[in-house]
Amino acid sequence: MNGYEALIATLALTMGTSWASGINLYAVMLVLGLGGATDNINLPAELTVLENPLVIGAAALMYVIQFFVDKIPGLDSAWDTLHTFVRIPAGAMLAAGTVGDVSPALEIAAGILGGGVAATSHAAKTGTRLMINTSPEPVTNWSASISEDLLVLGGLWTALNHPILFLILFVIFIGLAIWLLPKLWKLIKGVLLKIGRFFGVAKNSTAETAHVSTSKPEAIKMDK
Repeated sequence: MNGYEALIATLALTMGTSWASGINLYAVMLVLGLGGATDNINLPAELTVLENPLVIGAAALMYVIQFFVDKIPGLDSAWDTLHTFVRIPAGAMLAAGTVGDVSPALEIAAGILGGGVAATSHAAKTGTRLMINTSPEPVTNWSASISEDLLVLGGLWTALNHPILFLILFVIFIGLAIWLLPKLWKLIKGVLLKIGRFFGVAKNSTAETAHVSTSKPEAIKMDK
């Protein structure tokens, strides 16, 4: 493999792991861990920790849990929301690990790029699931979940075996995400506001409005 081919392979693996992490992190860890442990995937030194049996076991357990949770309307969206704090940092770490021990600047750049890609795919998945949950047909959750798993597996296989094809498809995905995310933003924003109110970060605007509306008549009475 010459320098150009190695660069394309590394770029595809970087984008592939971060993109797939935003959809199903545990499937990514499981595929890379099992592939590396069986010598079917040549992982960079920074990612060989995924071959550890403890890591593989933990990833397999979490994948099984997500497999069932991801198919229950409403619960799948709650799971996705909580994993906002897991998938994006993990996608950044995996992306940084794929470039190897080249230079700190390159690792940081790969991590930033990987985090952004993971955030994009995660937002697309979360917003799409929120939209699907408004449908009265429960089969759509199963279809969406299984399709996402197959998409992750197919995407990783393509990134590892046909990196140029994967990068072309990745550019198409970014274009679709740019078009789709603004349409899903209202749904995502509503969920974020609910989380903010739950943790006390965002105030309840209705309560503030009620307080203002009840305080004005009192002021009028005092003037009279």
